[in-house]
Amino acid sequence: MVHVQSGIAGVDMIDFPILTLMTVLPLIGVLFIFLIRGDEELVAHNARFAALYTSLFTFALSVYMLGHFDGSSADFQFVEKKEWLPSLGIFYHMGVDGISVFFVALSAFLTPLCILASWDSIKTRVKEYMIAFLVLETFMIGTFCALDTILFYVFFEAVLIPMFLIIGVWGGERRVYSAFKFFLYTLLGSVLMLLALLTLYFQTGTTDIPTLLESPVARDMQMWLWLAFFASFAVKMPMWPFHTWLPDAHVEAPTAGSVILAGVLLKMGGYGFLRFSIPMFPEASAYYADFVYWLSVIAIIYTSLVALVQEDMKKLIAYSSVAHMGFVTLGIFTGTIQGIEGGIFQMISHGLISAALFLCVGIIYDRMHSREINRYGGLVKNMPKYATLFMILMLASVGLPGTSGFVGEFLSLVGAFTVNTTAALFATTGVVLGAIYMLTLYRRVVFGPQEHEDAANMPDLNWREYSILVPLVTLVLLLGIFPNFVISRVAPSADRLVSLYQSGLQGAVIQQIEPAAGFVADLLPMPEVIVNE
Repeated sequence: MVHVQSGIAGVDMIDFPILTLMTVLPLIGVLFIFLIRGDEELVAHNARFAALYTSLFTFALSVYMLGHFDGSSADFQFVEKKEWLPSLGIFYHMGVDGISVFFVALSAFLTPLCILASWDSIKTRVKEYMIAFLVLETFMIGTFCALDTILFYVFFEAVLIPMFLIIGVWGGERRVYSAFKFFLYTLLGSVLMLLALLTLYFQTGTTDIPTLLESPVARDMQMWLWLAFFASFAVKMPMWPFHTWLPDAHVEAPTAGSVILAGVLLKMGGYGFLRFSIPMFPEASAYYADFVYWLSVIAIIYTSLVALVQEDMKKLIAYSSVAHMGFVTLGIFTGTIQGIEGGIFQMISHGLISAALFLCVGIIYDRMHSREINRYGGLVKNMPKYATLFMILMLASVGLPGTSGFVGEFLSLVGAFTVNTTAALFATTGVVLGAIYMLTLYRRVVFGPQEHEDAANMPDLNWREYSILVPLVTLVLLLGIFPNFVISRVAPSADRLVSLYQSGLQGAVIQQIEPAAGFVADLLPMPEVIVNE
């Protein structure tokens, strides 16, 4: 049995490897679906229920994990560690802290909703589709639980495979083009991260993330390693100008694919900045901070303006996601407690809101098979319940106080104002632009003239659609009214992260570590970095 520890002063918890179980359970569901036999209709029926029950059990475990998580501790909890590749000193090491625990829960929460959203819309190769989603859930949870750099990289990259298939097999007309664009963009950036991880391993002799967090890296080496990690995480989020794959992927992906892409996969980039870039390379993070601020500001303003002119609802929400992720990077790289807490909260909030908005688009797309805004209008007359839930989500997206969207943006901007007032002022214009394009979308779809008979005859939400949207809307409102549920559990880990960042800036790194491979230094001469001590 794997030894399990809580993070409470190293006290042993129950001998129950909950993180491994959450990671492996979807694969057990995959095995069961593989064994399903019978005619096509029966196989599809059983595959749907097997995937749903498996994902619900996984979500139940995530609720158990949250219930037993000690929000007063900054330590990693539910830790599991055993030898994986002992000859290389690589371990199977899993654990969560306040930064990662909510992303694990978010992954487990959205997966059953995605399966429900695909219940009727996916009619071909249902068995393979459900397998792809359960495999994807395993890799998502593993990414946020991994405490070994090689294990993290395996999960981080493996996510591409099922998502590539979901877009490429069950997507729209240009699905193959969009799938390859998504795959190649994200893979290219990750190759540089792999080189950086290997460099860290050769220099420190360990792949253990908690150990690396306490291991100083020379300033000049930080500059190169930070850029290598940035190449991967900036594409994954995605930041401007690395965002061009996202609108295509969202438009062509099936509804559930867009939900999981916006709700979880984009958050892996922000999580990577929090787990690696800020604490391991503090001086490089401070050195490149202004660069990140202005990329974030450009993303917020530029993609908001692009969203204003979109006629495709999915594409509009996709561009809005890039803008909202701009607030995340802006907050994270302030290095302040408010900015980091705001960035984490914004990612959780956006994961719920964007997922729900894509589901709203998918609901009316399933009825009309069109995402064009002009094809709709006056839905408040024949779909009043849909219009009500859509309104709440739209207001949350623009950051209305009382919704989760307000808390994350507000904290991120507060942190930004303390370190770069100019960038914060420009970023604030994104709040206004966001209100303009979302209110315009809502007015045209819900209150616009009802010129198409088929739109006027669409039925309101059914029980399955209620069961998908109501939990999301409820959480958006609850987190907006009671944000301390998240912030109080995030705060100790965020405090520790800020402490690592600030200690790294106070001259803690004093020795020069020579690269293990001499050709690295020959090919990449280190830049001279002037730091005021």
